[in-house]
Amino acid sequence: MPKPLRVAGEVDGWCTRCRLVLNHRIVSMKSGKPHQVECLTCRSQHLWRPGAPGEKRAGAGNGGDEKASTSAAKGAPRAARVSGATKHVQLWEKATLGRAVGEFKAYSVGANFREGDLLRHKKFGDGLVTRVIDASKVEVLFRDEVRTLAQGMT
Repeated sequence: MPKPLRVAGEVDGWCTRCRLVLNHRIVSMKSGKPHQVECLTCRSQHLWRPGAPGEKRAGAGNGGDEKASTSAAKGAPRAARVSGATKHVQLWEKATLGRAVGEFKAYSVGANFREGDLLRHKKFGDGLVTRVIDASKVEVLFRDEVRTLAQGMT
């Protein structure tokens, strides 16, 4: 039986800074649910989110079979819940690890990139250009997620 949730207790939730489902300390509760939480990894405080954005919630379009969706979201081991994230990380690692430092192009909004280019961003780290959206935007695969970045701006 899981421990009841309480202020100063711990709960898994989506960290808006780390962009992962991680362990959080409950700062405040509202209607028996965590309201404000503090990430135990990065120490940021934010509203509690039970899962990643866009993740299916219990009872949302599953014909009332809440038990099936809640077991996948809450009862499954943490490794199973973040399996989508690990696939993403594996794809990123395959594309970037083992590459020479000279192969990475420093990111700047003024630079132009092609699909397959490796880039190094000051905030997001190493990435792979997965597609050129248009002359001013590229989609880049970083370790934590795919991001749209500006290019060719003067």
